[in-house]
Amino acid sequence: MSMLLEVNGVTVTFDGFRAINNLSINFAPAELRAIIGPNGAGKTTFMDIVTGKTRPDKGEVIWGERNISLLGMSESEIAKEGIGRKFQKPTVFEDQTVRQNLAMALKNPRGPFAVLMHKKTAANGARIEKIAEDIGLSDSLTRVAGELSHGQKQWLEIGMLLAQEPRLMLVDEPAAGMTAEEREKTTDILREAAKTRAVVVVEHDMEFVRRLDCKVTVLHEGAVLAEGRLDHVTADPTVIDVYLGRGHA
Repeated sequence: MSMLLEVNGVTVTFDGFRAINNLSINFAPAELRAIIGPNGAGKTTFMDIVTGKTRPDKGEVIWGERNISLLGMSESEIAKEGIGRKFQKPTVFEDQTVRQNLAMALKNPRGPFAVLMHKKTAANGARIEKIAEDIGLSDSLTRVAGELSHGQKQWLEIGMLLAQEPRLMLVDEPAAGMTAEEREKTTDILREAAKTRAVVVVEHDMEFVRRLDCKVTVLHEGAVLAEGRLDHVTADPTVIDVYLGRGHA
C-alpha cells in the first residue's frame, strides 16, 4: 500500500540540541495515529517539519501519490497540498457565528477570500450543515463562537480544518482542558474523520489515547522508540523506563 506521507532519516539540530534524530515515520492515506512521548521528545518539531515551519538539516519528507518533496515548500504551499494543523489553543473567530467560522474555512477554488464575496451557494450551505453535524454543533450554528465552551471551540476548530478538506490532519493535544464527556465526543469526531483521511494526534493524556484505540508511535529524543497498539508499547521495558524514569527524576 502506498503511503500518504513518508518521513525518512530526518534530523534537526537547534543550537547544538538534536531535536529530531534520524526520524523515520510513515502514514497511510486513511488512518488514525497517536504520537506520544515525554516532553522534549520532538513531537512539536515533527509537526513543524511536516507543515514547513522548520527545515531539517537532513532527510526527506515525501508526500502523496506524486511522491513530491515537502522540503523547501512554503507553509502555505504545504497547506494547499492538503496538510492541515490544529494547534493546542483554539483559534476561532470569536465574534463570528459558528456558521460564519465554517464558511470562512471552506475550501474554495477561487482563493481564500472568495467565500466572503460570493453569495452562499446551496452546496456550501449543505457542507456547513454536514460539518456542523459531524462536530456536534448543529444546534449552535447561529451562536457566536466566543460563547462556546472550551470543548466546543476545539470541535469548531476541528470543523474548520475539515472544511479545508485536508488529506492529513495534525491535531495537537485536543483533550487538554476538556470535560470527560467532551473528550469522549472528541474521540468520536477524530475516529470518524480518520475513515477518509490521515489523522495524527499528538497527545499527553494516555486515557484519551487509549480511547482513540489506534496505532501509537512513541517518540523519544527525536526518534521512534516504539510503535504499535497502546498495550503493546506501554508494556515495552524501554518505554516504561523512559516514561517512568522521567516521572521520578
